[in-house]
Amino acid sequence: MKTTPHPQSATSLPRAPRDEVGSRSARYLIMMAVRVACFVLMVFIQPFGWYTWVFGAGAIFLPYIAVVLANVGQDSKSVTAVPPERALPAAPSTPSIPPVIRVAETPAVEPSDGEPPAPPQDKA
Repeated sequence: MKTTPHPQSATSLPRAPRDEVGSRSARYLIMMAVRVACFVLMVFIQPFGWYTWVFGAGAIFLPYIAVVLANVGQDSKSVTAVPPERALPAAPSTPSIPPVIRVAETPAVEPSDGEPPAPPQDKA
């Protein structure tokens, strides 16, 4: 079965690290906002009860979780790149050998009585 060739998809490549910085920073800032909210709720909600401990745990452990998730990047969402294929199918060709040109130098013959020198003879 012959498959139809398709071009390499740029969307199958992973995102560049500099492009991930924005999404990682936004995720970190959201988690830090939740931490601040947990701290504020822990202090200001009256009467104190079991939920005070939940807000306190959130205020204590959310920074660690935020840092870990911000440093992970997109390793869990990685997409495998599609291997490139030939764009045009080509029939196998036989290599042609170019002709060999040989150059041979002959010593120059000096004329003895003012005649022009004879052209060199081809020995082929």
